[in-house]
Formats: sequence, C-alpha cells, structure tokens
Amino acid sequence: MHVTDVRTLDGPRDRAFGSLARLLAACGLDRPGWLDEAEATWAGVPVATARRRAVGPIWRRPWMAVGSDTFTGALLARLGVDNALAASPDRYPRFDPADLPEHDLVVLPDEPYEFTADDGPEAFPAVPSALVSGRLLTWYGPSLVEAARTLPAALRV
Repeated sequence: MHVTDVRTLDGPRDRAFGSLARLLAACGLDRPGWLDEAEATWAGVPVATARRRAVGPIWRRPWMAVGSDTFTGALLARLGVDNALAASPDRYPRFDPADLPEHDLVVLPDEPYEFTADDGPEAFPAVPSALVSGRLLTWYGPSLVEAARTLPAALRV
C-alpha cells in the first residue's frame, strides 16, 4: 500500500513531485511526461521576493479556510502569497470574516466550495479577491503544469 500525504510542492519532505514519482513507481508505471514538465515548469517560476498576505477560504456556512501545514499553503507561499492563517493549529480552521488577521488578498477557489464573483468577495470588501481554479491550488498531478503557468498572474489582483 502507498499512502500520500503531500504538504509541499518541492523541498525535503512530503513534496508533491517526489511523492508522485514514488506512487507511480509503486504501481509499476513509467514516469509520465507531465511529471517532468511540471517539475521543469515550476523550476522556471522565480521564487517571489515581494510578499502578499492572504486568506484562502475553502468553504462557506460555516466559513473555513486553509490553515497550517497544507499543500495549498505551500504552493501559495512559493508564489509569494503567505497564509494569514498559517499559525492556526488546524489545517482547515473555521473563521469569522470580520475577525481575521491582517491580510491584503483573499484567494477564492471554485472548489470544494464554488466561490464566484457574486458569492464570496462581498464578505471581504476591504481587500481584493482572486477567483481561481481550486484544482490548481489543491491537486498535485498533471494540473501542476497549468498551475505554474496561470496562478502567478491570477494572484496579482
């Protein structure tokens, strides 16, 4: 049995690329071209020096967001977006939009909750919202290629 517990994009522990390669090898499968493409594409994404601080809701009713030690948080950090709720003891804490730590961006995915221009941004009127594909933030696999190519621009709102 092979269990994945991916919490980082790259780095020494629990990383997406290494875990995917081990999983495919454990299944007796050849390394697919998309995995090489994903690694090469992310290697070409410069590590952001300008930092933003964001809240990343994943659900509404009740409000829940990306907290500590998550793949999504690591991927955003690689793109220069620090998680305002990273200090939470919970990986997916509940929160009140009126009682959040300082942040200058809200990242609203279309899954697992489908945030839209009319459902989500209004709860955070003082900061810009980036509506993004949840697949690009949370799925580690072939979507990593598209994530590296589209998320940097999408987060510059």
